[in-house]
Amino acid sequence: MQAEKRGCDVIVAQGSEAGGHRGTFDVSSQPSGANIGTMALVPQIVDHVHIPVIAAGGIMDGRGLVASLALGAQGVQMGTRFLTSVESGAHKVYKRALLDSTEESTVITNAFSGRPARGIKNDFIQHWEASSIKPLTFPTQNTLTREIRNASAKQNNPEYMALWAGQGTRMLTDNQSAGDIINQIVEEARNII
Repeated sequence: MQAEKRGCDVIVAQGSEAGGHRGTFDVSSQPSGANIGTMALVPQIVDHVHIPVIAAGGIMDGRGLVASLALGAQGVQMGTRFLTSVESGAHKVYKRALLDSTEESTVITNAFSGRPARGIKNDFIQHWEASSIKPLTFPTQNTLTREIRNASAKQNNPEYMALWAGQGTRMLTDNQSAGDIINQIVEEARNII
């Protein structure tokens, strides 16, 4: 409602299933962001604003598209679904980690950047959590961990890379073009409708 009042034309309703950084404005009272699932979040936002709502988080196929539209979204935003596509610039070990992961592989962490983000749990995150050290604020923490992430990528070692991912990773496909992914999702949606 604040975004609409301030002149935004569209709102992206990012559910807790989404990969990467949280879209939460203020993390002072909720350090991991407001963790509301996409299917619960979308209709509540749609019911309280007059501008288009785009659903994001855990949407990987035509079923997710149709469900989002049924809940009042005008469209969907998908990120993780395209990370293993042919056109993706994701590192090869990042892609492999995504394809080998499940919905339980991801956690919300602020270890890499200082802001809450969902990614695949790896050694860096586990060591950080065990240390109980509070990260520096964003973007300082992000700057300080950059060399570690870059060195890990050069060594083909996913254990110290930021492996941002949503929770729908079991639905990922390997070596499929982005165009084919979109066509498949639209066809699945048409068959449901």
